[in-house]
Amino acid sequence: MKFKAFLTDSGISLLEKRFLPALDKLGKLCHLYFTRDHFILLHNLLSGDGIQAIAQFRTAVLFDDYRISSQNDDRIAFSVDISLLLRAVRSSAAVWTGDGGSTDSSDHRLQIKLVKKLPANSTQPMPFLSFETKGHRSAVIQDVPISKPLSRSLVLELQTALDAAQSLPATLVQAPDMNKLQGFVDRMRNLGDSLNVTISKYGGIHLQISTTLLTLGAEFQNLLVIGDRAHQAPNDQSLSAQARLESALVKGDAQSVQVSVKHFAKSLHCHLVKPDCTFYGIGDLGSCLTVIFQFFVPGSRQTDKSISFHCRLPVQNSGAD
Repeated sequence: MKFKAFLTDSGISLLEKRFLPALDKLGKLCHLYFTRDHFILLHNLLSGDGIQAIAQFRTAVLFDDYRISSQNDDRIAFSVDISLLLRAVRSSAAVWTGDGGSTDSSDHRLQIKLVKKLPANSTQPMPFLSFETKGHRSAVIQDVPISKPLSRSLVLELQTALDAAQSLPATLVQAPDMNKLQGFVDRMRNLGDSLNVTISKYGGIHLQISTTLLTLGAEFQNLLVIGDRAHQAPNDQSLSAQARLESALVKGDAQSVQVSVKHFAKSLHCHLVKPDCTFYGIGDLGSCLTVIFQFFVPGSRQTDKSISFHCRLPVQNSGAD
């Protein structure tokens, strides 16, 4: 199998300053999945334990002169330590820009490729993702150790999990101001381990954490709804937040799930990708809490379909600690 490409200016910026820092906050390991048309970053997709995150890019967004070949339908996947990958991208970008880097110059580019090398004190060659920075005054090569590329069966398993994770909740509600959301999470993170999240078709998000001593909640109303929606009864407006919540649940106009406070707080780090909009939804049969990040074509309000990013928070069992 072979892979090599040149990172574009925008590709370096997207990875170095936005997506890799966000994924680095979620966990140590990440799968990199290359196909003919897409580059995909996958966190925790195969284990099913903890937050899952998927960032998908059309190859032209990140790369020039993209070349891939394998006996597995030109698909290559492997795992990598995300902090090592981020460090390599950052240092390569620093060398590249410090030497006057620009992808407009054919002899001054940042190349990324798969290689096999013999590590020190080893008799077996090992796979690496290699970053080669060539400039007018210097050339630097950085090799990031990776796992053995996934077998055909594991790539199929990864693709199946990816396809399954693409389904959207029937109702998506736009997230409120992130400062308010972060403020609530900061107040509640030391009160308990479980958070009840309710999404209503009226455009409401209700967060609540309960302990034996107190109940702390936050209600966000009149938010944008995509998908299935409903109109709230005028009389419900005069009810308390808790009564409105219970009424919506009884009518089937809302869904509620319980997630880990730690997972919810960690998911807020995903805003390091700097989305233009964020939406919350609950999966079929309350399977997960889904967070979808939307990106616009620069200078417009049109969705940029070349980039997608979403994460899924596992739901705790009823009565779980």
